[in-house]
Amino acid sequence: MEEEASEQQLIRESMDEDAVELLETPIEAVEEKPSEEPYPLPVIQYDVPPYLTYHFFNQFRTPSNPNNFLKGVKWSPDGSGFLTCSDDNTFCLYNLPYDESGQLADFSSSAADTDSYAASLVMSDGESVYDYCWYPYMSSSSPETCVFASTTRDHPIHLWDATTGQLRCTYRAYDAMDEITAAFSIAFNPAGTKIFAGYNKSIRIFDIHRPGRDFTQHSTLQGNKEGQSGIISSMAFCPSHSGLLATGSYSQTTAIHREDNMELLYVLHGQEGGVTHVQFSKDGNYLYTGGRKDPYILCWDIRKTAEIVYKMYRSSETTNQRIYFDIEPRGQHLGSGGQDGSVHIYNLQTGQWVSSFRAASDTVNGFSFHPFLPMAASSSGHRRFGVIEDSHEDMLLTGDENCVSVWSFAYSAFVENDGSPISGGSNGKSELDEDLHLRQEP
Repeated sequence: MEEEASEQQLIRESMDEDAVELLETPIEAVEEKPSEEPYPLPVIQYDVPPYLTYHFFNQFRTPSNPNNFLKGVKWSPDGSGFLTCSDDNTFCLYNLPYDESGQLADFSSSAADTDSYAASLVMSDGESVYDYCWYPYMSSSSPETCVFASTTRDHPIHLWDATTGQLRCTYRAYDAMDEITAAFSIAFNPAGTKIFAGYNKSIRIFDIHRPGRDFTQHSTLQGNKEGQSGIISSMAFCPSHSGLLATGSYSQTTAIHREDNMELLYVLHGQEGGVTHVQFSKDGNYLYTGGRKDPYILCWDIRKTAEIVYKMYRSSETTNQRIYFDIEPRGQHLGSGGQDGSVHIYNLQTGQWVSSFRAASDTVNGFSFHPFLPMAASSSGHRRFGVIEDSHEDMLLTGDENCVSVWSFAYSAFVENDGSPISGGSNGKSELDEDLHLRQEP
């Protein structure tokens, strides 16, 4: 008991006063979620190519690491900005820029060899980043909720403050030798009270209000060796609050669990490579999975798990990279990048290809729709073997390699969640900016 008390004291001494205050807040108070009005959602016209709104590449190129590359991009839940992760173990947070009139700033006249604007925060982790995720109730109007979690090689799970860039606390798992073991995937549960972490053949669950080494552990293999083997590489909770958790494994399988008791319901087989990304549909009836060196995103009906509903092609046959895909807010389309440098949009009702647009000159490994605006962010890059030297101009990267881009889509209308239109749409940038401004929080 004395050892545990001293450990908790060391944790508190290593954190700032705000973090200590958050941890000492009664759980009941923290769990009270702010009242959220449903955002009006845009009806995006995917047959019209999006226009490039913001572009970033200089931030990710330094003389000390010329071979750096992006490893993903994720919008914050409140839509105020997006978070990037790069191979130099760095997180960059970019908040959407607004001018004096409160509208999105226009940087279309910026020089082609400069970034649209600088990152709001830059945070460096200790080792190679395995996974990261936002706190689901993050809101920039409530600084105590502005956090995201990350897991890196040979390190515990870190909880970062997205307003100061400081490390708030850590969640540590230990192996049989009492050494820290790193999680390969992490996800907050829908209630925002726990962190689920994937390890080799096991899942550990941490209470976010109890940093340190307290956790519960569940094996993904049953006593008869049935279940899900291998490293748990990706996780996703069902957004319809049905209490389901999907876990992808490098053993080329996807498992469905109950969140409350971690009961294994069934295991899906069919991915050609190790599963690197899983995501539920907005209604929770379908699951989408993608793997490394696997050219197809698979659609599963979790009510009828015997067969694959359909497959969606993406160019990823020869890369071990994790290539993220995302479902737009209305839940009707999915977007994914690939090695061909394009983002492909698919209709989730039919599984048919709708359109594509060129996003970069190398692998597009990250794609994320804005949570309620007709915008999306993409990240690109891949590991280049060999040294990039200034004396070899043909080896220097161009502005559309190893970069992050923000795209604005044309749309026909904004609609309420029940499908009723509330305003006309626009294909023009000035009118789009006006609509975006009207839908931002004051």
